[in-house]
Amino acid sequence: MPMIQAEALSKEYPGVLALDHISFTFNEREIIGVIGHNGAGKTTLLKILAGLVTPTSGSLRVQGIDVGADPHRIKALIGYLPEESRLYETMKAEAYLSFFGEIYGLTSRQIRERSDALFTALALQPDGKRLAEFSKGMKRKVAIARSLLHDPSLLIYDEPTSGLDPMTSRFIISYLRHLPEKGKTVVLSAHNLSQVEAICDRVMILRRGQIVAMGSMHELRKQFGSISYSIWFIAEKPGDIRDLPPYTTEAGYAVVRVDSVDAMNAATAAIASAGGSIERVESHFPSLEEMLVRIGQ
Repeated sequence: MPMIQAEALSKEYPGVLALDHISFTFNEREIIGVIGHNGAGKTTLLKILAGLVTPTSGSLRVQGIDVGADPHRIKALIGYLPEESRLYETMKAEAYLSFFGEIYGLTSRQIRERSDALFTALALQPDGKRLAEFSKGMKRKVAIARSLLHDPSLLIYDEPTSGLDPMTSRFIISYLRHLPEKGKTVVLSAHNLSQVEAICDRVMILRRGQIVAMGSMHELRKQFGSISYSIWFIAEKPGDIRDLPPYTTEAGYAVVRVDSVDAMNAATAAIASAGGSIERVESHFPSLEEMLVRIGQ
């Protein structure tokens, strides 16, 4: 069963069409990245998926349940992490999770066991400190623990690593990568596109409220550009090699860049026939950043 099914989903604010009749399906145990330039509709979409914003039109189902018809039931299935996770900083981490556990209807034993398990998994050692004493990275981990406390099937994370130091950011990305193994579906947005490339099964690219592309990285690369190649070589007089494309000089090597396998084969043959020595050939795949630049605003 699909985790999320959306049909002709739209959201209109006064003078702004934030989402424009978009339709999509997210599968169970997938990590989906939602990317786009500022104003593309990413946060609006995530808030609709989390049940925090009502769409102007269209239909949305989570695990087959109509979100509009049964919003309270849907919220029990979802864990949401906004970009700015405001915590009750006068509380201790244990009390904070206990407070939300009671809201979720968990027993004291469930709260204790799940809190302990999440603290361990997220490498958190509260030590009885108040949340105000925690670093930004520790606070984000507590917010993630809160989103997972009631064991939801669907996690909606808006910029989960925004503003964090590299070590904490890598830890959180590594943690998220393994959530599908525990039966979770993750939908996230991130400005760090290398992280999206690293962990997402599929990526949705939004532009002005519309889906302009969606697929795996392999599928998106096929759509937005072919592989290019860099040939690093040494030759006595690279400029005298016949039929060689323009080259640059980098770190003591001549470097030729071409955009097809045929051009690569022709260039390597020309270098070899002229007595040149090929050091290496590198493949370059278009990145998500390059795709966004190509799509434009």
